[in-house]
Amino acid sequence: MPGPSRKRKRKRRSTPPALTLPAAVTGDGIVLRAFRDDDVETVREASRDPLIPDVTTVPRNADRRGALAYIARQHRRLRSGAGYSFAIADADDRAIGQIGLWPVRDDPGRASIGYWIVESERGHGHASAALRALGEWAWSLPSLERLELFVEPWNTGSWKAAETAGFEREGLLRSWRVIRSERRDLFVYSRIRVPGEPNAGSAHRPGA
Repeated sequence: MPGPSRKRKRKRRSTPPALTLPAAVTGDGIVLRAFRDDDVETVREASRDPLIPDVTTVPRNADRRGALAYIARQHRRLRSGAGYSFAIADADDRAIGQIGLWPVRDDPGRASIGYWIVESERGHGHASAALRALGEWAWSLPSLERLELFVEPWNTGSWKAAETAGFEREGLLRSWRVIRSERRDLFVYSRIRVPGEPNAGSAHRPGA
């Protein structure tokens, strides 16, 4: 006869600690800061882009309510420990895009980066400036050793911005991700912490 069954104890996954966004990370003509409700029109412009809603959590054709919900989600990502989501603002403090740093949960030394710039503000070097600023600030997080990002090969403007910001192309990942119901190839880029390289601790003002 079979013996009495034993219930297996499920291991509870530990919740990552809440994160703190610096008050500002400055770059060449841009500032990375927290999203605000008055950034809603920037999110709405991004929602009308043919690509951004396909590869981000920006809702397609968002109304004001949908755009505010997106902004609220960026703050929740901090509280949940999922990652750091910044608005990219121009010299006049007007939001023109978003950039995020997402630590890999099972590998605290590695983080991925995602970003977008609204179409009306492309071609001015804002993406590369934001990538450079975020990359330098990331080294102030002592656990990080590797930053990585993924770009479709046709997106010349995006991968050129990555290269300008110091990211190196490592190769092509074939059939890596589903985009618009199709598996797509993606370039993988990385920046590695260089031993002895100073971090960007002086490039931001700490704050919530």
